[in-house]
This record gives sequence, structure tokens and C-alpha cells, in this order.
Amino acid sequence: MRTQDDGAAAPVRDLRGPLPAPPLLRYGPGDLLVVSGLPGSGKSTLIRRVAPGLDGRGRPVVRVDSQDARARLERRLPARLPYGLYRPFVRLAHHLRLRAALRSGASVIVHDCGRTGRVRRRLAREARRRGTRLHVLLLVVPPETALAGQRARGRTVSAGAFARHRRAFGRLVSEAAAGRAPAGAASVVLLDRAAADALGAVVLGGAPAPAGRPGGG
Repeated sequence: MRTQDDGAAAPVRDLRGPLPAPPLLRYGPGDLLVVSGLPGSGKSTLIRRVAPGLDGRGRPVVRVDSQDARARLERRLPARLPYGLYRPFVRLAHHLRLRAALRSGASVIVHDCGRTGRVRRRLAREARRRGTRLHVLLLVVPPETALAGQRARGRTVSAGAFARHRRAFGRLVSEAAAGRAPAGAASVVLLDRAAADALGAVVLGGAPAPAGRPGGG
């Protein structure tokens, strides 16, 4: 279903459904993009694939992904250590990296589950301070697809936590599908799996630079 015409200057673009999705999503240099979805929906994979190395100013685009923070920490820890014991340190590392990225003035792409609005509010404040814009990308997949993604990556969340994620993200999607962007966001894009797979790149001003170059992590 598409609630907005793709060419309209509307705050919400619903790219789910049978029509072809655009190969590029274009934003301004210095803008902030937050990618949200259920755990296991493929947010990290999508960010790694479509994030540019450089923005239109020629500056590295910084990716801030909690899964990267977890992977870096796990390389230093015993393999059998339960995640619950070091989860607070993963969150701390993630937020420290986010703070450093925002202070740098870089264009930033942030992985966020969307369960609370805390990260979006923080990014909206930073966008206002910079005089740039915050954009939200919602990756919408069926719950069973997200659960399969969790199993495939070898990391699952509890049934209770997943139910809370579903409720919070469902509200976010429903609001966006009705044409209402989250507070502080200049635009929202909704993608299903097919639209996400068809997306070739995110461009932050100027021509797209190859993905996976400086600014990753």
C-alpha cells in the first residue's frame, strides 16, 4: 500500500506494495537518518548495504549500530558469557559512539529498534541545533520474518521483549501509514522486504559514494 505519491513533497512515503521502489533515497548533507524495525528484521544488513561512504561534502558518513558495538565487545569476552551480563556495556558503548558521531557534525545513520522515542528525540534536537533534518526509515516485515532473522543470526530476544517491540513499532508504523511523522522528523519512509531489497543506496547530498567505505562500524 502506498499512501503518498512518490513524487509528492509529503513527510511520509509508503513504499510497501507491488509498485517498484525507487533505487535511491536522497537526503541532505549533514542530515541524520534513523533506521527502525523489529529485532531480526534486517536493519543492520540494510544499513551496511546502502549507507554511502561519503556525503555530498566529501565527509565520511558515520554508521552507529548497536550490533557493531556488541560484536566489538564480544571479541574480547568469553564465548559462553550470557549476553544479559554485558548488555549494559553494549548500550553504553553504543550511546558513546552516537554522542561522538553527533558531536563530529558528520552525516549519521543510526540503527534503532524504535521501541522508545528517546533516540529519535535526541537526533531531532541535534538536527535542530545543526540546522539540518532528521529522517526516519521504517523496515516493516512480518513478525515471523523477524523471528527467523533472529534465529539465523544466532541471537534471539525473549518472547516478552519481542511482544513489547511489536506493540511499540506497530504504533510507529500505524502513525506513519496515516501520514503522521514522529515528532521532530522531516520525513518518514516505510519499506517492506521487497522495497528494502530493491533499494540501491542512500544518498546524503551529491552523488552516491560506494557503500562500506570510511565511516562504517
